This record gives sequence, C-alpha cells and structure tokens, in this order.
Amino acid sequence: MTDTAIDPTVPPSGTGCVECDDVGGWWFHLRRCTQCGHIGCCDDSPAKHATAHHEATGHPVIRSFEPDESWFWNYDTQELSEAGPELAPPAAHPADQPVPGPTGRVPANWAQILL
Repeated sequence: MTDTAIDPTVPPSGTGCVECDDVGGWWFHLRRCTQCGHIGCCDDSPAKHATAHHEATGHPVIRSFEPDESWFWNYDTQELSEAGPELAPPAAHPADQPVPGPTGRVPANWAQILL
C-alpha cells in the first residue's frame, strides 16, 4: 500500500453505502475507501458500489467497514492485508445496523438474490 492511498485523517462518508442510500437500495457488507472515506457496498452486494468507486476514482485501497473486521484490500495489486494504519473513527458501521442492511430496505428473498 502506498502512502497516498491511505489518508488516516479522513472520516467515513456515513454509516451506509452512499449510492444505495441515495436510491433506496440495500447492501450485504460495507467497504471504506482509505483515501477519501467513501462508504460503498461490497462485491457480494447487488450494486457493487465500492468497486465502482475504485473504477471511477482510481482510489486503490479499501478497508472493511464491518464491526470486528480490520482488513485492507488493494484493488491495484489484488493483495489483502490483515493490518494497516488506524483510520479516523468510526471504524465500522453501527453494531446495531443489520447485515444485510439497512433495516426496512432488505428484501425478504435477499439470500436468493445474492446467489
């Protein structure tokens, strides 16, 4: 990971996927851009907004935004790192936010949708 790919002072953009929240969508897991703080949904989510953010901006590194997960992923090198610098809080979405989430927007057949 390069120094410019991670700005530990930038807070997350919110507690949910920016684009899903804008359109009333839902997500499976959340990822945080370590360069600008953008929160996007993972590639197991229907819309894959974290990867779309990387493709649109070139920001290469994300960190899990799930409680009790602290791994980093570098899209450019396709490398996983179990450790990295502390980022501005919060480190994850609220613990009471369900997975998948958010409350009230997840369809009853979500597991079949994600197959």
